[in-house]
Amino acid sequence: MKSPKKQRLYYSGKKKHHSLKAQIVIAWQWAQIICCDCEKGSTHDFKLLKKSRVHFQQGQLCLADAGYQGLHKRHQRSHTPHKKPKGAEQKQENQLLAAQRIIIEMVFRMLKRFRILSSRYRNRRRRWGLRGCLKSRSLG
Repeated sequence: MKSPKKQRLYYSGKKKHHSLKAQIVIAWQWAQIICCDCEKGSTHDFKLLKKSRVHFQQGQLCLADAGYQGLHKRHQRSHTPHKKPKGAEQKQENQLLAAQRIIIEMVFRMLKRFRILSSRYRNRRRRWGLRGCLKSRSLG
């Protein structure tokens, strides 16, 4: 039996269950999953990116969601939407970015549709990275 202290790290009082957060890097051109990593559910997206040590090449384009604000300081060709658009120009930029990210969102939709990310994982947490990544890569 697990100790209550270890279980408490993964418990979300808001969702009333234990949670894991997955970070998935997708090749935008081919809609294929390159790598994935997981951490406890309360971890911030950007902190998970730093911990996973994913490195982008110099000229590589990176399209990220709003959870990765500040990524442009680490990688010049990264684009994130504005959190609260102030004006028509920022709103239009967000729409253009969303049109490019639609391929990525379709991959996430497949992962949720096939119950890889959306259902509860009832096995050991330390093995989720292995099993979750193998299942998700088989879809690509």
